[in-house]
This record gives sequence, C-alpha cells and structure tokens, in this order.
Amino acid sequence: MFVRRLQLHDFRSYADVGVDFGPGLTVITGHNGAGKTNLLEAVSYLSSGRSFRGAPTEALVRLGADRGFVRCDAVSADRNLLLEAELVVAGRSRMLLNKQPVRSGEDRRAGLTVTVFSPDDLVIIKGGPGERRAVLDRLLEASHPRNAALLADLDKILRQRNALLKQSGGRLTAEIGFTLDVWDEKLADVGAAVVKARTELLDDLAPHMQTAYDDIADVSSSVSLTYRCSFDGPLAEALRTGRSDDVRRGLSLVGPHRDEIEVRIGSRPSRTHASQGEQRTLALALQLAGHRLLTERLEAAPILLLDDVFSELDPLRSDALIRSLPPGQTLLATAGAVPSSASVESRVVVERGEHDGVGSAVRRWTHADGANRTNQAVDKPGEFVDEIAFPNAKLHESEL
Repeated sequence: MFVRRLQLHDFRSYADVGVDFGPGLTVITGHNGAGKTNLLEAVSYLSSGRSFRGAPTEALVRLGADRGFVRCDAVSADRNLLLEAELVVAGRSRMLLNKQPVRSGEDRRAGLTVTVFSPDDLVIIKGGPGERRAVLDRLLEASHPRNAALLADLDKILRQRNALLKQSGGRLTAEIGFTLDVWDEKLADVGAAVVKARTELLDDLAPHMQTAYDDIADVSSSVSLTYRCSFDGPLAEALRTGRSDDVRRGLSLVGPHRDEIEVRIGSRPSRTHASQGEQRTLALALQLAGHRLLTERLEAAPILLLDDVFSELDPLRSDALIRSLPPGQTLLATAGAVPSSASVESRVVVERGEHDGVGSAVRRWTHADGANRTNQAVDKPGEFVDEIAFPNAKLHESEL
C-alpha cells in the first residue's frame, strides 16, 4: 500500500501543490513551520476522515477559503485507488473513493490504512486510560469491519444509557429502572464482546511491542501490556450492583469505556515510573507494534507516517528506529538530519511561501528514479477543483 501522488488545494498552508512519493522511505524536510506535517496530515485525513492532530475541519482549510480539497492516487494490493476529499468550513465535508461516495468507516477501510506517530503521542503513555483505549480501538477498527460495528454499538448504547441517567435527575423511579434494565442487557452483551476483542488483540500485540521496544531502545527491558477491567465478575452483575451510584451521578461508571490498558516496563508502571526517554520509546514501540500487527492481519503494510520523531530521541535510538523501519511506504517529516543508516528513496523539500496568500510550497523533490523535479502545482485553483471531481453535480453527501 502506498501513495503515488498527493494534491492539495486550500489545505492548511497550501494554496495548490502536487507531489509524488516513492513506495519506500520518503524524507520530507524543511524549517519548523514550513508545512511538512501538513502533508502527513492530508494523507492521514484520506484514511480516517479526521485530523490526527485533533483539529476541527475549519482549521484544515486555508485561511480565507471556504473549502479545501485533498486528492491522492494510491495503490493497495495491486488495486489503483483514487481518494478525494472536500473539506467545507460551514457545511458537510465529503469524500470519494474511486468516484464513489464514502458513507461509513467500512467504506473508508477499503481505501488507505495508515499508522501515525507524532510528538503528541507521548500522551499515550503519560495520559489517562482513554488514550490507550483509543489506540487499541483504532487497531480493532482497522483490523476487521465487525470490530468497527461492535465499537459503534457500544458508543450508541452508552450515549442512550447516559442520557437516561441524566434524565432521571438522581431518582430511580420504576420507569427509569425498567428502561435501564433494557439498556443494561444490551451493554452487558456488547461490553463483554468488546472486552473479549480487546484482550485477544492485546495478546497478539504484546510480542510485537516487546520486539519493537528492543529494536529501538539502547538497553533491553521487559515490556508488558495488561488489560484491567473496571469491574469484577460479569458486567451484568456489576451494572446491577452499581446502578444506584450511576443514577446518583448521572453517568455510567463501569464498563469497557472505563477499562485500562496498563503498560509496564520491568516491574514498574510506565505512566508514573518510566523516564521521559523510556515513555517516548514505549509510545513509539506501541505504534510500531500496531503497525506490524495490522500488516499481519491485513496482509499488506499500512502507510507509516512519522512526524518529527527524532526531536525526542537520542542519536542511538534515532539510528535504531531507522534500522527497524518495517517494509512498505514511510513518509518521514523532520526539520533535522536523518541518520546516515537511512535508505532514503526520495526527498521532498518544503519551504515557506515568499509572498502573502501562498503559504507553504513544495519547491522540489527527488523521486525514486533519481530525477530532481520542481513543484507541479496547478496554476489556477479552479482547474484543480474541477479535476478533483466535486462539481455541482448531485452527490450523496456523507458527513465525515
């Protein structure tokens, strides 16, 4: 799986730009603030329909524009893919895959799969349980459509149950109790299935995590992943026992949405006892472990997006990371030097635009064929907009 060409119009700092990538390691360089990460964000958006930085749609559209466009030509399992997205500041954004509307997460999974690592991912280790659950659930969704449906059911049930608890006003009436019985039965069934899917995934992920950590760290340490439920025994019984507290608080206090994934290094919990360097390495190892697990399950390597990974790693670990990069396409954005051990297939140089209204620009790149090329941005934005296949024709809109 790899992106051959990426085109942007009014996306982040780019007015119009088009750039090619090789199927191996592409290094994207430029000064801080030049727009390197924006290229990675565009690729990631086409995979997930959201920013990996957590930015809202209006922040992704270039300042002064009312909409932006992202397009890429890609290959997945010898199948050509054309992914196009229109991001609308005030309205519905939409996405096409091979000219067909993308209406659901399952439709999106037929396109690109990516793994992202950025400096913000340190929160995976340092943050609360929700950060680690999110990593596990993204892997579940990417590995099989049934998992995405299962997690969507869990979210729906919890929203309905929490709405009922808030509606109760802290009073457990007969009517509230009867309706809670219905939602508790659903939550017990779906919640148990989610816990089972997560624990099975964690069992498969653990050896990859250990290998990835050993590959990157300068010293070998035992790394473990443990699933900690927020309840004892069957979930149905825990819900019955905790019902009065739930009603009083107006919130579902037990269930898979409260579970923890504990990451330990040696015998120590990494969240509180690991050094900053160890936490950084653990976060990166967890992402790489997930990447390798998805490669096994999907029988194709996802695209690996690495944003400024060397800024928080010492030279030894930076070199170890480069040497342990998995097969497949890697897009690596960095403002600094790349370790000499890197087998770089192509390079992209990003520079800040020289006059107002342009923003960032890809000035040149060296493709895998060794030829130096200049930016092939479209001169007239309208030409790009027409080409991106979002004319005024009636399409079935899909809210991302």
